Amino acid sequence: MLTKIWKVDNYVENLYTYPQIKEAANELRKNELVAFPTETVYGLGANAHSDHAVQKIYRAKGRPSDNPLIVHISKKEDVDKYALEVPEKARKLIEQFWPGPLTIILNVKQGLLSTYVTAGLPTVGIRMPSHPVALALIEASGLPIAAPSANLSGKPSPTTFQHVNNDLHGKIAGIVDGGETGVGVESTVIDCTEGTPVILRPGGVTREEIENIIGPVAMDKQVKEVVDQPKSPGMKYTHYAPDAPMYLVEGSPTYIQQLVNNSRNQGKRVGVLTTDEQKNYYKADVIVCCGKRDHLSTVAHNLYSALRQFNDKKINIIYSETFPREGIGVAIMNRLLKAAGHRVIKE
Repeated sequence: MLTKIWKVDNYVENLYTYPQIKEAANELRKNELVAFPTETVYGLGANAHSDHAVQKIYRAKGRPSDNPLIVHISKKEDVDKYALEVPEKARKLIEQFWPGPLTIILNVKQGLLSTYVTAGLPTVGIRMPSHPVALALIEASGLPIAAPSANLSGKPSPTTFQHVNNDLHGKIAGIVDGGETGVGVESTVIDCTEGTPVILRPGGVTREEIENIIGPVAMDKQVKEVVDQPKSPGMKYTHYAPDAPMYLVEGSPTYIQQLVNNSRNQGKRVGVLTTDEQKNYYKADVIVCCGKRDHLSTVAHNLYSALRQFNDKKINIIYSETFPREGIGVAIMNRLLKAAGHRVIKE
């Protein structure tokens, strides 16, 4: 398949009227797959009404079909088209955080969306992205767009056009190149179908920010565990993993360097995932910095790109620093744990 590339300027007026956006939207209406930037990561979009279109997502990514997808909309009021009901707390979250990196799980209206979007569940995750290209594409298509991250299943999510092109060129109809994404990790997913809202996936909106608006919320215990029937993307399978096995190390740079030395003495090529503040502590075959420890938003922004850097270096093993589990750090550690297959070494 020929994969078309549409390069667009994110900051022009009436972007939905531009020829590139119109052409990409037309492909979506023809039930083809189009990758596009959001404020979190690049998404792989399909017509959420169509079984045929949504099934193409699973095939292109190699994604298990019991892993539900998020529906992207371009207007807040469109949530009422697809949700059976929108509780008061969900309304407050919508008013505060949409458009933005927050996905809300709601009971779904039957018969409107492909059952492949919901993976057969009675619920659906809906969000309104804030990226101008994403909003323009959804608006121009006139469709709700089902869109997981635009990468091969299990690999680090894409935050640049090139990441998408590396993974999916020849597998999809086209890619809208809108430059680098912003937040860098996926949206927060919160389940509002029962009494106390429950965060199923930490992400671009923190628990603290949510609780400032609607009061106490729970963090699902399955965020750290493998689950059989996921209500949210990213809950069941290993995700975000570089090619080489990775270990998270809860310990000092000195201890991490000891692990590096031991592995190198065994003839292995070793990588270290570190931060700007601590990069000079290490001697390894490949050292990748993912941001500033004092500014965890930079780590979130760079995380997936950093993980992908190891794949071209023929590394045998990767040791990664860990981060405080507060604010955006909760999302960072959630992604790192999945990328490492929950392998953790403690000093």
